[in-house]
Amino acid sequence: MPHAFQTRPDHPAIHTLVRLHADLGAKIQANKEQGLKLAEDMKHVEAVIRMFDPAYDVRRIAVRRRNRDNPWFKRGEIIRAALDVLRAAEGPMTTRDICRRLLTDKGVAEPTADQIRGMIGAVHRSLQGHVGRTVETVGEGMPVRWATQKCQGGTAC
Repeated sequence: MPHAFQTRPDHPAIHTLVRLHADLGAKIQANKEQGLKLAEDMKHVEAVIRMFDPAYDVRRIAVRRRNRDNPWFKRGEIIRAALDVLRAAEGPMTTRDICRRLLTDKGVAEPTADQIRGMIGAVHRSLQGHVGRTVETVGEGMPVRWATQKCQGGTAC
């Protein structure tokens, strides 16, 4: 029969957990201080902008969003992989189907909804950027179905 965990104030894990807690607290404090310094730097930049143009509304400056890295594909790999999937497909495919195939090829047997959703934007944008050059939309309506553009002679490019 297994033992129940017995709490003791002199347990060896207590000292380690207290140190971990203190380290995490220090990291939180450092990030807060860094955030305060960044906010101060931002105010200085706003002041310089106002020196050049006193009527400029700095509240209209949008915060720049950072692009998240894709854990499966490096920059430029998505379009090549999507084209490979489309060339191997027997007919037009939706962006979601292409994403599922790409994730399966990368070893993700049962991709979650979040994983598929994260890939759809990247794949769809890559395909849109290549319409008329290497891919084409097939039919009308939603969802968009994609196919490789046909070269002369009826073969896929």
